[in-house]
This record gives sequence, C-alpha cells and structure tokens, in this order.
Amino acid sequence: MAGAYQQPDGKVVVSTMVDRIDHRGPDACGIVELVDPDTSVVLGHRRLSIIDLTTAADQPFVKDGLTLSYNGEIYNFRELRADLERLGVRFSTRSDTEVVLEAWRAWGTAALRRFRGMFAFAIHSAATGSLTLVRDPLGIKPLYVMPRGAGVVFASELKAIVSAVGRELRVDPAAMVASTLYYWLPQEYNAVEGVHKLAPGSWRTYHRDGSVTEGRYWDAAEEAARAAAGPRADLREVLEASVEAHLVSDAPVASFLSGGLDSSIVTALARRANADIEAYTIAFRAQDQRLEAMPDDARYARMMAAHLGIRLHEIEISPNVVDLLPRVVDILDEPIGDPAAINTLLMCDAARQAGVKVLLSGMGADELFGGYRKHHATLITARYRRLPHALRTGVVAPTVRALPVAVGHRGIRTVRWAQRFLTFAELPEEEAFRRSYTLYDRDELTDLLDPALAGHVGDVIDHHRAVYEDTTLTDQVDRMCLADTRMFMVGLNLTYTDRASMAASTEVRVPFVDPVVFAAAFALPGSEKIRGRVQKAALKDAARAWLPDAVIDRPKASFGVPLRAWVTNDLRELVDDTLLDGELVGSGFLRRGPLERLIADQRSGRRDESKQVWQLLCLEQWYRSARAAGVGAA
Repeated sequence: MAGAYQQPDGKVVVSTMVDRIDHRGPDACGIVELVDPDTSVVLGHRRLSIIDLTTAADQPFVKDGLTLSYNGEIYNFRELRADLERLGVRFSTRSDTEVVLEAWRAWGTAALRRFRGMFAFAIHSAATGSLTLVRDPLGIKPLYVMPRGAGVVFASELKAIVSAVGRELRVDPAAMVASTLYYWLPQEYNAVEGVHKLAPGSWRTYHRDGSVTEGRYWDAAEEAARAAAGPRADLREVLEASVEAHLVSDAPVASFLSGGLDSSIVTALARRANADIEAYTIAFRAQDQRLEAMPDDARYARMMAAHLGIRLHEIEISPNVVDLLPRVVDILDEPIGDPAAINTLLMCDAARQAGVKVLLSGMGADELFGGYRKHHATLITARYRRLPHALRTGVVAPTVRALPVAVGHRGIRTVRWAQRFLTFAELPEEEAFRRSYTLYDRDELTDLLDPALAGHVGDVIDHHRAVYEDTTLTDQVDRMCLADTRMFMVGLNLTYTDRASMAASTEVRVPFVDPVVFAAAFALPGSEKIRGRVQKAALKDAARAWLPDAVIDRPKASFGVPLRAWVTNDLRELVDDTLLDGELVGSGFLRRGPLERLIADQRSGRRDESKQVWQLLCLEQWYRSARAAGVGAA
C-alpha cells in the first residue's frame, strides 16, 4: 500500500510509489483520490488476492464514508464479521478487508486488539477528514512514514518513498553505524533521515488542522510482564489454534520445512488441518556445506515429510551470488546484511512458480522460547567465569584464539563457536548478550569506522542497553527473549521475510509471531525454556505429541547459507573491486587499513569474518543504490 495526505503532488507521488512496489500485489492495482476544500488524500494499493478473490474486494476499499488501504490478513475475520452482523452491519464481500473497515467504524482503536493477524493499514474518514495509520502488534507487516510539509507520505516499502521523493532525503549515518554493528537495523533507526517506521502495536491519526494524535494499543514489555505474572496456558492447544487460524485462505497454502523443530511443528499442525498441504525445503552444494561445516538439513526435512505423508519440494541453493547480491540488496530495502534472505527468496520464487501464494514459516519460536545459541551461551558465561582467572586468560583464551576456523576446504564449527564465546564470556549480562550476536565490540567498530562516527557508535550501544533494560522481568532468559522480540525479530527476521517473500509475490505467515503465542511463551519461566543444556525445552515437550524424537532432539541448525564459501570463493573479486575500492572507503566511512586486515584474516582462515564481509558488501551496494536514486550522502 501507499498514500499521501495533504500533499499538493499527492497523486503523482502515490502513482510513483505504487508502480515501484508492483511485486507486492500483481493481481490488482488501485488509486483513490479524495479532495475537498480542506483535505487532500490519495490512497494506493497493490493487491495479492488471497481472501475473497473477486474484484469486489479490491482496494482501496471505499464504503459509506470510509476508505481503506490495507496490507496483510486478519485470520479471525469470520468471527469478527459475525459480531458485526449482530450489530446490524451488512457486508457486500467475503473479504477480511471489509471486516477491518467495519470493525474500525464500530469500535475505533478498540478494534485493534480484537484483530488476530498481520496488518498495516491506512483508513480515511470523510466525516472528519482525518487519516489513521496502524501497524500490527509484533511488527510483521511494515509501514514507512515520511512527514512532509503539512501532511505525510507513507508506503509498505522504503524504496517506494525513495523512488518518489528521493532527492528530498539523505542517508542517516547513525543507521549505517547501526547496520555495521548489527547487520540489520533496529526498529528505531531510519535508513534515510526523515523516513521512519511506525512502531509495532501503535496507531497515529493525522487531522486536517495539522495536529497529530497517536497511541499504543499493544506493548511487548507490558504484555510480557502481564503474562509472566499470570497463569500458564496449554501450549499445545495454543499452537494448534494458532496454526489452524493461519491457514485461512482462498488461495493455495504450503509450508517451509527446514527439518528443524519450529518448521516441523508448523507443518505437522498444518497437515492435521489440511491433508493436502505441501512443503518446500532447501539443500546446498556438498562442497559449500563442508567449508561452512553445515548440517544436512534436507535429510531431516525428508524424514519429516515422510512421517507426515506430504509432498516435499527440494530446491538446491547454488545461485550466482555475484549477480544475486544487487537484487537481494534492492529487495531488502534497508542496509541488511543477512544472506538468509536468499533462502526465503528462492523458496518463494519456486512456490510461486508452482501456483502457491501463501507459505507458513516457523519463524519466531527461537525468539520466544529461547532457541538461539546466544541464549544458552550467555547463560553459561557465569559458569565459565568460575574457572581460575589465570587458566581463562593464560591458557584457554590464547589457545582458542590461535586455532584456525578452517583447515583446507573444511570449516571447523567448534572453533568458530569457541572463538565467538570468548568475545563475551567475561562481560556482564546485557553487554554479553549484545556481543553474542553483533559483529564487533565497541573498540573494533570504532577502529573500523571514521573517527568522527565514534559518538554514533556509543549511541547505538546505549540504545541496545536501554531496550534490554526496559522491562520488569526478573528472569534472565525472559529478558533475552523479550529483547529479541523487540529488536532482532522485528528488525531482521520479520523484515527480510516480508521483503523477500513479497518480492516473489507470495505471502509468508508466521504462526509463532502471534500475541496469544507470545503470552503463552512469557507465562513460562525461563527454566522451562532452557532446561540445563536443552533449549526450547517446553516447546520440545509439546512437540512430542506431533513429531518423531529424531527431529525434536536433533542438534540446532540455523537457517543459513554457505557464507564462508561464498565470501572466500564466489565473492573474492567483488570484495577487492567493489568493497576495498568502493564509496564507503572513498567517503571515509570505512577506514581502509582495518578493512584490509579484516579481509586478510578471513581469507587466511585465522578468523571467521564472513558475516562482517558480507554485511559490508551489502552496505556498500545499498549506499550506492540510495545515492543513485538521488538520496543525499551521509
């Protein structure tokens, strides 16, 4: 969706934006202009038809003085429709779109907590002349907002706004620093100055007199604290209900199936509700798997598909990554350096070619139930520090740091993990957690960047501390999970999933990323999430009703790519020509000497710097693209 409020060039701006995001909705396109003596509103929409496939449900949807442009799905729309019909509302379509509009008319902002789904929408009232923007509780669907003149411009993707008014914008150096630290952007950081993301769980109303009102209808920290103080839910019932709700569709639905716990749970529960569901998985070239020391996930996906009796589509990932990199950077919209987006893009491409518009994903379970290695690793730092200081600093640390991360063409995963652990093992809780998943410590990042950016480095680190400590939760595991849902999940995982899937004109639904599942997760004590060395323990207990033990008890595997192989081999020339001699070095943002040392360490196998190199390549490509679109330099 896209729109402009109180903009003299609104129709031109919205037309440009809608054209730029045609991939998000190839089934229909609409623009509605509403002008009176005091108000100018233009709303645009690109439709991916999933619920009520008729043209009657096309958008922007206009009815009795309200106009709605809406991105997403409301899974409980039939129940809400029944409630509204009891109030006397009459419906002309079978769509969830009309339900959103009438729910807003009947209940206003009180409707928002009744919606179960993923959504971002703009709704205009002819009676008041006001325009309201809304985003779903956990930030599944994006909404970029640019205050402009007496009003506002907004769209589902940043690139839409840049395409229309790029010459009015400039790159935000603080965001570039944040991207370099995290390899993605926290919700509160803006890739370009003046364009921000509406906060999850919030609404904002623009009035024709120029005033603005806003509010939060759902806050993750408050909801987590409330759940932690309340009764436990039946986790099996909650997950079964969530997956069933997420299957509502008039278009074909399939599932991602990596062979890991989370996607296997979603696929198994979807199979119970829909016997015809099919699944998609990925496999890698054998030589790439060896260099990355990757597990063979496809074997577990085949096992799970056979157990469920469903058809499994296997997609081998062996892309021309040099050609694919610029496309992925453009798709991701912000400076995000996570190659996992390639997996999502290629699987969605394959599904769409097979006629599938909707896919289910297990994303969100790791954040909510303590499934990342960083969660367990941060917990055990206290145990490590019980070793004698002389042993830690004089024997263990020097020995581990001296070990190579690869020998010949085979990676050594345990060395990578051990070296990573040592970067945060001696730190206090919040700092250790941050360092467990970011790319640099403060000194390393300050050394790599222009010295003038040191203030931004400090601000980015302080921001992490502020978010992490903004909670009343007393359990360390819960604090880490809450921080991840507020930062890592929305800033990275939900962002790349939305952009990569919509680039293929498909919709990915995430049953774990749901307020009811969220509450059930935080009603559990941390000891039920990480029990000794067992992570996601409560989830695994629940899953034994649905999955074979071999899948539940398998080692943790990330949704990754053979990044070391790509950086070491495929991208070598691009690193030399595009990064070392690129605009980031030329502008002084990156210091050449530290960058050369980082690349040399990667190529020698002394350290695994593949994530850092990939992120910097993506940032270089993103910066060049932004500048080419007319955005001013940082």
